[in-house]
Amino acid sequence: MADHVCPWWMGYILASPLRKLSQNPEKILGPYVKEGMTVLDVGAGMGFFSIPMARLVGESGRVIAVDMQDRMLKGLESRARKAGLSQRIQLHLCRSDSLDLTDMADFCLAFGVVHELPNATSFLAEVRAVLKPGGKLLLAEPRFHVSEKDFQDSVKLAFEAGFTVAETPVIRWSRAVVLQR
Repeated sequence: MADHVCPWWMGYILASPLRKLSQNPEKILGPYVKEGMTVLDVGAGMGFFSIPMARLVGESGRVIAVDMQDRMLKGLESRARKAGLSQRIQLHLCRSDSLDLTDMADFCLAFGVVHELPNATSFLAEVRAVLKPGGKLLLAEPRFHVSEKDFQDSVKLAFEAGFTVAETPVIRWSRAVVLQR
């Protein structure tokens, strides 16, 4: 696993509305994120997935948007305010070596994140620890950047952390798996 962090300015590109043409957050997350849930968006960036997740969880739910870059979270905060959803999104600045979370969650999204982490084993153990029993993790990596072998290595680490495969959704330009605690 590489120890590379997406530059903060890429957050603007990743949050582009044009991206929805090929990776629609509501379609990707709709089967897993329901009203009233507490969900994690790890590597939230400027909120491409966080803001739609806030709509999906409704007024009684909560999104914990996790990123290690304050500039990303500030961009997300501004976008959430403009969308009228800031009250549903809790911003959480983490460290490069730990999510540093104690809140329990029903669902976690790690989209294009694991390949950038210095320690995927530790990350997967932390996610499993904060997921409620039966909670799910949608792990997706970009096909053009992460090989099938590297993706399968991440899935193997997830098994070792105590996850099982719930399904393998098809997400354009991505390798993806839904893991269950």
